[in-house]
Amino acid sequence: MDIEFIISIVALILGAIVGSFLNVVILRLPQEDKSIVFPASHCPACSTPLLWYENIPLASYLFLRGKCSHCKTKISPQYPIVELLMALLSAAVFASFGLSITAAGYFIFCAALLAIIWIDIHHQIIPDRISLPAIVLGLFFSFFNPNLTWQSSVIGILAGGGALYAIAVLYYLVRKQEGMGGGDIKLLAMIGAFLGWQSLLFVIFFSSLTGSIIGIAAMIKQGRGGTSRIPFGPFLSIAALIYLFFNKWIHYYFQLYLEGNLHF
Repeated sequence: MDIEFIISIVALILGAIVGSFLNVVILRLPQEDKSIVFPASHCPACSTPLLWYENIPLASYLFLRGKCSHCKTKISPQYPIVELLMALLSAAVFASFGLSITAAGYFIFCAALLAIIWIDIHHQIIPDRISLPAIVLGLFFSFFNPNLTWQSSVIGILAGGGALYAIAVLYYLVRKQEGMGGGDIKLLAMIGAFLGWQSLLFVIFFSSLTGSIIGIAAMIKQGRGGTSRIPFGPFLSIAALIYLFFNKWIHYYFQLYLEGNLHF
């Protein structure tokens, strides 16, 4: 059997298992009085502990037909979605970087971004307990990552955090209200730590573009004008994931644009 196929299968399984744990993190981490370790997995509605066969990533949701076997409350589709997304990200990481320290570092990076996306969607916060340790880890990781120098990581941290901080200050001076939280600033510093300062132009541009489109659509739908609040963390995280896997193409087309050879 082809070794790459075996690695892909193992990566998918590993990702699904970690995705199951991320669901616990997403549910409990925003609650200050909750532990992500204890108690064991249980139904959010009736608190009945899950049996081992009710806690198998992806398979259990299908087996239970999306309902708790005890109280019959519907299980949020978020659970299998997060497990599937982490499985696919895991496979993509190991397909891109092989069995290496680089793959391990970016596997953790992807897991952190996925948790941040869902937490920010639900609570409009980006926990410091994820972003701050990840900034330190990203810098440490740069010493072992052949695709990134520690200097690039340091500049990425400073420029990433500084860029969004400057934008937040400018927005406040113009609108006299906060338009960007501190969590977004720390998140971009985290992205800069793992991807280097070279990623920031694309991440800021792409996230701002997609965030603006979704934000305008939300304002029209909600009819609340500029008072609509859209979490920006998911857009930053998605842009970072796109850059992680497609940075060579992004730099290639950007170079063509600078040389005037890119035509539409």
